[in-house]
Amino acid sequence: MALASAQAQVYEVSLLTCDPGKELYSSFGHSAIRVREIGSEGRDLVFNFGTFDFNTPNFYGKFAAGKLDYMLSVTTYDQFIIEYDYFKRGVREQILDLSADQKDFLVQHLQAQYDPARRFYRYDFFFNNCATKIRDAFEIAIGKQLVWNDPEVAEEKTFRNLIDEYVYILPWADLGIDLALGAVIDRPATAREAQFLPDYMEQAFANATIEGQGPTRPLVKESRVILEYPQEEPGLDLLNPYLVLWAFAVVVGLVTFVGFRKGKLYKGMDIGIFLVLGLLGVLITFLWFFTDHSATRSNWNILWAFPGHLALAWGLMKKSTPSWISKYLLGTLILTVLALLVWMIGFQSFHPSLVPLFLVLILRSNFLYYNMERLGRVNS
Repeated sequence: MALASAQAQVYEVSLLTCDPGKELYSSFGHSAIRVREIGSEGRDLVFNFGTFDFNTPNFYGKFAAGKLDYMLSVTTYDQFIIEYDYFKRGVREQILDLSADQKDFLVQHLQAQYDPARRFYRYDFFFNNCATKIRDAFEIAIGKQLVWNDPEVAEEKTFRNLIDEYVYILPWADLGIDLALGAVIDRPATAREAQFLPDYMEQAFANATIEGQGPTRPLVKESRVILEYPQEEPGLDLLNPYLVLWAFAVVVGLVTFVGFRKGKLYKGMDIGIFLVLGLLGVLITFLWFFTDHSATRSNWNILWAFPGHLALAWGLMKKSTPSWISKYLLGTLILTVLALLVWMIGFQSFHPSLVPLFLVLILRSNFLYYNMERLGRVNS
């Protein structure tokens, strides 16, 4: 699907910005470029950098390892709008005041990128996604004449802060993202870097100007709303991670108190806790060291969700408790406290719902450590 020769056609070029959807994959919104051929029979196409091929060999493995390539796709404007209308997602359009040469250059660039040999690119959520690829395309077409005019910001926002603005209504997804992403996203994002989010890029386009080829003019000539739907207020979810983990902490506290009074350890509970945390530690290790995801590096959640907890769970299963367990429990206490310090000094932000889980780790590690003599002879 291609446009007519740039030398033989006149275009209207605009940026389409789409509201977030209800699912995690769509919760950050979307951006695309609309190119309309002026004339009664001109084509009206949308260039979309946010698609991928489900038929890619080893699709899920590549996705998990950060090796999945996204691609530029082209669809008709009508088909694009029908999809967003079906999912009740708003769409806004910014018509751009480009010169004929700039439009032609942009169209030629997009057509070159749509070539089968070039349409695929290595996706990165923060630095190479459906929004940043569009920004890069306009910078190539307009060059130094495009001036972004970044405004002064009253408050610095980290990459994590920016993500939180969109996933706070999805508390479990918010928790999962905070568990998977490392300290590398806890630095302030520049105005340019914030353009990885379609809403922020829309605002950047609204602030931008074009200098040269006549008087300085705004990049955006006209803005209009194509689809608009009322914002739905999120309902109260009683199974959110805050309530669930605090309830879990209360239960563990009560079991520990009963165990203290009755002289029982209830090791089965500890085996389950450390087994789950050990598996989570394996996942964090995999994402940090064995994938190409740039945002999963330096993830200090590993201090409390440590892969070695699997060995502790195995040791607690044995009838004769290994002698190294007491030292490991002391190490767990130290690492958990260290994780809290990492959080408090702002080196990495952890999800607030993890507070009760940290308390559970400190409580049970401390309880087991000071009951090691009974641990060797009590199997309950």
